[in-house]
Amino acid sequence: MAVILFFAATAASAQQPASDWQAGAVLDISAASRALALGQRDQGLGLGHSDVSINGPIGHRFEAQATAAAHTLDRKLEVELEEAWVQTRALPAGLQVRAGRFASQLGYLNEQHPHTDDFVQRPLLHRAFLGGHWTDDGMRINWTAPTDLYVRLGLEAFRGRRLVEETASSRRPGAVVLSGRLGSDIGLSQSWQAGLSLLHNRREAALESGEDAEEGHEEGHAEGHTHGHGAAFSGRRMWLAELVWKWAPDGNNREKQVRVAYEHALVEGLDRFASDSDRHQASYLSVVWRFAPGWETGLRADLLRVRQPHEDHFDDGRLREAALMLAYKPSHAQTLRLQFTRQHDRGGFPTATHSVQIQYILNVGAHAAHAF
Repeated sequence: MAVILFFAATAASAQQPASDWQAGAVLDISAASRALALGQRDQGLGLGHSDVSINGPIGHRFEAQATAAAHTLDRKLEVELEEAWVQTRALPAGLQVRAGRFASQLGYLNEQHPHTDDFVQRPLLHRAFLGGHWTDDGMRINWTAPTDLYVRLGLEAFRGRRLVEETASSRRPGAVVLSGRLGSDIGLSQSWQAGLSLLHNRREAALESGEDAEEGHEEGHAEGHTHGHGAAFSGRRMWLAELVWKWAPDGNNREKQVRVAYEHALVEGLDRFASDSDRHQASYLSVVWRFAPGWETGLRADLLRVRQPHEDHFDDGRLREAALMLAYKPSHAQTLRLQFTRQHDRGGFPTATHSVQIQYILNVGAHAAHAF
């Protein structure tokens, strides 16, 4: 379906005036002294989440976007159709419908493109539970309340094959996401946003032994590799809470700004052998300070606790991660970032290490606006 929508969006762009459709590209290059546990960047020089996208209107009632992305993983270049969706523009009563391939609005970071992040790699929560950036084929319906307080409720239904590639069982729809979000301003200088999401995943990950996994292997090969190769740890349900606060003097964030973000996830129903006490949990807290025009520094602390499945039993796994970064942004289109990341294995992650990373991001042309 996503491929069909990609060609439909491309054909529509040819029929609209050139000024109505916009195109853009992002180049993300990084170099790392070591590859991190659960990391998505190789040691040495590599290509991060880079993409080419087009977006624009289809008549007066619809708009569309298509994005092709590329990155290197295990020193191999991987290219995929990341997004291809059509969305309504003029439904009544605050409703909006989207169909195609797109990023779920589960939590705070997932629906944003990785090159907009404040750190070189996404938090452990997203890398472990969402494959870094979960996009999938499906449909979304959102309702936004006509109030001064921002209130948004959403329902998404996905195939789920890009979240759990190899399965012991599969039903349709593969994954359903319910989400709610509130937000507002506090005077001229502060703003906040809070949300809660529930992912109901009907695709049980294949067992380590390979039992009952034949169907999933066939699906994985049919779909091809995805960005991040799906979730490293999954379950039947995931609750994800988010809280974001921003401060800038009189709302002018060009000179100074503080951004604080927190997310916490709880994953239940790991597989057929799991008990009620077998759960995955992850959380992170990030603080970023723009202390001068074009300069930012930030600190992020991550904690991951998982029950690692081994056939009919589970082992404890714990990983801590801390990241310190300094970024120089000479313009809106460029970012040069230096980051030091240290991991501490508390059990189950023997490849935990520390790494120095340098990242350069270049934006060319237009790019769709991102969330709060």
